[in-house]
Amino acid sequence: MTGTHILILGGTAEARQLATELAVPGGARVTTSLAGRVARPRTPAGEVRIGGFGGAEGLAAWLRAERVDAVVDATHPFAEVISTHAARAAALTGTPLVALRRPGWHTGPGDRWHDALSLADAAAQLPALGQRIFLTTGRLGLAAFAGLAELHFLVRSVELPEPPLPPHTETVLARGPFTVDGELDLMRTHRIDVLVTKDSGGPATAAKLEAARSLGLPVVVVRRPPVPEGVPAAEDVPGVLALLSRAAADRCP
Repeated sequence: MTGTHILILGGTAEARQLATELAVPGGARVTTSLAGRVARPRTPAGEVRIGGFGGAEGLAAWLRAERVDAVVDATHPFAEVISTHAARAAALTGTPLVALRRPGWHTGPGDRWHDALSLADAAAQLPALGQRIFLTTGRLGLAAFAGLAELHFLVRSVELPEPPLPPHTETVLARGPFTVDGELDLMRTHRIDVLVTKDSGGPATAAKLEAARSLGLPVVVVRRPPVPEGVPAAEDVPGVLALLSRAAADRCP
């Protein structure tokens, strides 16, 4: 991919791994775009761009101006807006687009999972499941739980969550990876009886699921949105590299 310009829509460990693979001497020019929602993001290899593009049309204009040859959507599995914008911008400019999506989590023996289609759906299920909730869905979108005044919440996120929050909320600021022993200790200390998580996948935050299984706790799992229609996807970096090579070959005259 020498001489090509690859835009990575990043913010995940997989995006950083991909940037490291591509941004080698004699390799591609790599630009990773970060949304700027985290104050001290982990910096990937290659060039870094912070902030939004101004919607699909703004991204399309940037792709043209910077002569981007391919885009990799390696954002968080729940970053639905930017994924939609990327698909639209790729269509507008004829730029190849591939998605990098780590596999989701799956139930195992002893799990007590309850699927939810959204944060609001997850919130609606909680009163029937328990009183002390470990909420690990990130710092955004917690308004869905703000009306549950009768429940107690332990919210964990990398940075302070955005209000409105439930009236009985305690916040823990931490970044994974986490250990099973640490998660067990946290849940026991706070007397947690329900875990709420998004189906983010990956090992960095999966320890909470094993801890919940060990304690026999119900887990409300918010299922991820699908990759935009028509966008080829791979579960890991080698798979994305193969898709990029195929797209480059298809573009050669």
